[in-house]
Amino acid sequence: MNLQKFKSIFTLLVLGTIGYLIHKTVFYFWVPKLYQDQFVYTLELLYLFFFFFSAFLILVLDLVKQKSINSVGYAFLLLTTLKMGIAYIFLKPILAANLEKTPIEKMSFFIIFIYFLAMETYVTIRILNNKQ
Repeated sequence: MNLQKFKSIFTLLVLGTIGYLIHKTVFYFWVPKLYQDQFVYTLELLYLFFFFFSAFLILVLDLVKQKSINSVGYAFLLLTTLKMGIAYIFLKPILAANLEKTPIEKMSFFIIFIYFLAMETYVTIRILNNKQ
């Protein structure tokens, strides 16, 4: 079994877990529990959604790399656009809420989105730099 293929996903899992633990620690000390209980989506659900979508994106990029290395960038742009559309659908209930906790929830959502986007971009750059 080729474990090298899953190295990027393992890296994503480790970095995602580290990001989650930092995020959870910040929430523990600076965000009231009452706000956290009223969030539309839990922190765990958001991290799981973005992790699985990022893992899917990385697997697809690996498949595209095997078929045609020149199409990896286009596949990344297409899948990232799809991810943004799905993330917007997830974000709509948060945007519709106009509660005291809403700005914290919006900021949290975008931090997670950008964090995983940065990791996906890093993996894509590594794929493109390892042309064989």
